[in-house]
Amino acid sequence: MDVPLVIRQRLKELDLDQKDLAAAAQVTESYISQLLARKKAPPAPSRTDIYEKIGNFLRLPEGELSKLAELQRQENLKKKVAEPARPLFKECRELILRKCESERKNEIGRIFDKEPFGELERLVTQKLLDVAKRVAKEELESEEWLRLMAQLSDRSYEQMRVAILEFLDTDVFNISVENCVAFLDPLIESWDIDLKTFGMEIVLNRRLTVGRPKRFEFVEREPEQHFGIEPGLEEFLRDTSLSSDVTEEEIEFLQRLKFREKHPAPIYYYRELQNLRDPLHFRPSAPAPRESD
Repeated sequence: MDVPLVIRQRLKELDLDQKDLAAAAQVTESYISQLLARKKAPPAPSRTDIYEKIGNFLRLPEGELSKLAELQRQENLKKKVAEPARPLFKECRELILRKCESERKNEIGRIFDKEPFGELERLVTQKLLDVAKRVAKEELESEEWLRLMAQLSDRSYEQMRVAILEFLDTDVFNISVENCVAFLDPLIESWDIDLKTFGMEIVLNRRLTVGRPKRFEFVEREPEQHFGIEPGLEEFLRDTSLSSDVTEEEIEFLQRLKFREKHPAPIYYYRELQNLRDPLHFRPSAPAPRESD
């Protein structure tokens, strides 16, 4: 049993049609039709809200469609592993090179031509995809952002939701011209790479997203030393009067505190936690620079 079969059976039981389902899921009827006909793979559950919307509409047990979709995707992935990698579409490569703001642009282009879909081309494409997909995932629930993206690509709101679902499911081996035009082109302002260190800088379009340029570096580091957990921290965590509301992220922070000779008592970790939570101990984030008119 798979996702399309469950949905089709439930639509029949409830005497509903695909048009009703598309409206409930806020996608196009065409997308639902292709999904049920198995022409499109089910999107990743962790990247979409479509299963929750469909499940509520079809009155299915919570999480049932997501679990089924994950199993189906794992089976599809096994089949893809044996398939040979395909080079990028010419239009995708041209767009990626056009975004390169570097004196090395011509050199990078020659490397791309000499080694079609080689290590450098895959590295650059993957990082651009990672950044664009991160933005798309963060903004998926923003109707205002979706409508702006839809306007830029001359799509309807529902068509843009479908496009994002498909974009979040793509990877460096299956990126399409549509993915590039709809997302990489508007979201990525420019990128650069140091061919000696393979460090990359990616600048986003500030009209569509906020944030500083993204930097990725590949550097050699000494292995981290691992120390045992401090006895005082263990006592602090066992004492619920001190640590009842501590989060996993805060525990990780406290574990990173290292001491060469001294061994703090449980109360030290309690006070350190309060310092961490007190906003007066931290400077506010600097506002993003405004574009000049």
